[in-house]
Amino acid sequence: MPKLSQVVQTPASSTPAESADQLLRRLEWTVLRRLDGLLQGDYRTLLRGTGMDLADLREYQYHDDVRHIDWNVTARLQQPHVRVFTEDREMSAWFLLDLSPSMDFGSSEQRKRHVLTDFVAVLARMLTKHGNRVGALLYGAGVDAAIPARGGRQHVLHLLHTLRTRPEAASAGATRLHELLESAAKLVRRRSTLFVVSDFITEAGWEKPLGLLAQRHEVVAVRLLDPLELELPDLGLIPITDAETGEQLLVDTHDAGFRRRFARIAAQREAELRQALARAGVDTLELSTDDDLAGAIMRFTDLRKQRSRLSGAHAAAGRLPAHLAHAG
Repeated sequence: MPKLSQVVQTPASSTPAESADQLLRRLEWTVLRRLDGLLQGDYRTLLRGTGMDLADLREYQYHDDVRHIDWNVTARLQQPHVRVFTEDREMSAWFLLDLSPSMDFGSSEQRKRHVLTDFVAVLARMLTKHGNRVGALLYGAGVDAAIPARGGRQHVLHLLHTLRTRPEAASAGATRLHELLESAAKLVRRRSTLFVVSDFITEAGWEKPLGLLAQRHEVVAVRLLDPLELELPDLGLIPITDAETGEQLLVDTHDAGFRRRFARIAAQREAELRQALARAGVDTLELSTDDDLAGAIMRFTDLRKQRSRLSGAHAAAGRLPAHLAHAG
């Protein structure tokens, strides 16, 4: 039974299909215009908690925003405590980008790496249009590049050019996502929004550093996937390659039992991954290679709006959510 990091091998394109400027112009017309109209200027919903510096900790009081509760301090002191922030008008966002070999997979023309690039282009341009800065940390066989946080369209083009011209990573063993997260903790010292863009096909050990990042920063896990990683169609006898190690084997997808076992293991991994992300205290945006980017971002934004309204309703009612009410 192959590991779920093993995927059907597809041919690689040797050069980018379009320049960074062409890519950005296309996305500005097809995606950004739609988001501008739908968000109606409320792009900060994507960046809840950004633009703030931690100033102090104090006990929870009536009307405090429950989103600012510091759970570690609350558990330690057995009394709800909230973080007090001072406003910082300039926001910074960092893209922590997993560019390991498994990101080059896609069951159609659209690969996970293409979705990653489009997502970075849209979010980076949306943020820089409003005077904010964006930076990136890149992981291939290891953490091998950092692009400092700057503003402006030219900086976005520089970031996209780096992604579009970067050679595909050679198979060099399993991805160690924890290295990317630990590097970000050292590099990004000021409170920022961090987008961890990965398929999370990686060695274990990434949960703790992700949780530590979420204690200091606003962290969003952008999880990329392909439909073929969840369920195999009946394609007969096909070669499967482990994108991380290059190991190959032949499997019979005509075998209904094999397809059921594959789907069962995939579903189990999905559940475990979502639970791990929830335990780390981060929001998750899932992007499939067959998904509509603008639609996925809007669904994610709507979810955060609903959560914000529910949190505000609890605070306005002068009571804590049930799970917090029992903390003391």
